[in-house]
Amino acid sequence: MNAIISASELASDLVGPNPPVLLDVRWQLSVAKAAGEPPFDGRTEYAAGHIPGAVYVDLDRELAGPAGTGGRHPLPELAEFGAAMRRAGVSSGTPVVVYDGGQGWAAARAWWLLRWTGHPDVRVLDGGLPSWQGPLQSSVPGPALAEGDFEPVPAAAGLLDADAAATLARAGVLLDARAGERYRGEVEPIDRVGGHIPGARSAPTTDNVGPDGRFLPAEELNARFKALGAGDDTEVGVYCGSGVSGAHEVLALAVAGIPAALYVGSWSEWSSDPERPVAVGPDPQ
Repeated sequence: MNAIISASELASDLVGPNPPVLLDVRWQLSVAKAAGEPPFDGRTEYAAGHIPGAVYVDLDRELAGPAGTGGRHPLPELAEFGAAMRRAGVSSGTPVVVYDGGQGWAAARAWWLLRWTGHPDVRVLDGGLPSWQGPLQSSVPGPALAEGDFEPVPAAAGLLDADAAATLARAGVLLDARAGERYRGEVEPIDRVGGHIPGARSAPTTDNVGPDGRFLPAEELNARFKALGAGDDTEVGVYCGSGVSGAHEVLALAVAGIPAALYVGSWSEWSSDPERPVAVGPDPQ
């Protein structure tokens, strides 16, 4: 099953015999803002206009647990995640399509969580809301929304902790999805220290998409990742700052036909412990 769906395919599926549940996960990374500038409010953006029938999902509250020693966006409690998905109408036997404002990171986080916890049919709208050419809706689904039956069951594979990420950086391929300057340690706007996990290879998420925000063709993505060492017989993992843009890289790898695990704690967890080693510069080591 393809991990992404085009806007035209989605429009067709929505009027078909088995329409997908639509999840709107608009979100932006919270960093220091100019004085007086209001923070991004995904729920307000959703209320102003969304694909008809879509239900808003809050990444910070429903797709992540509270920030702490496990990073800025650790895994949510599975019971709470399952309840949120059921409230949104997600059932195991119904396809799900997730979209965001176009960057793709937040949608990929929802996609990864649903896939990792056992949902068999989840896709991300390629290009996000800007790719949608149909009408938008401003009304919000009320109590009449049918609750789903999805019960999350985490997979044994697909998730890395700090120790597993460190091992994979030596024994397989660990990709760092952050911007190159953060990988090299030249700047670090959020976390305690800049740099990367020793052995990890720089693979910025932004290089997976074209100027329109849509994924590059599968064959181009496959060639990119193979050039980074992610071959058919190689175990692959991904991390980023806090397990959001890294999910987008796992999605890109899936489009390329390469399975990969996600280190959810990512650099926000790794760098919080001064005992963990930090590499700087362009060399993985």
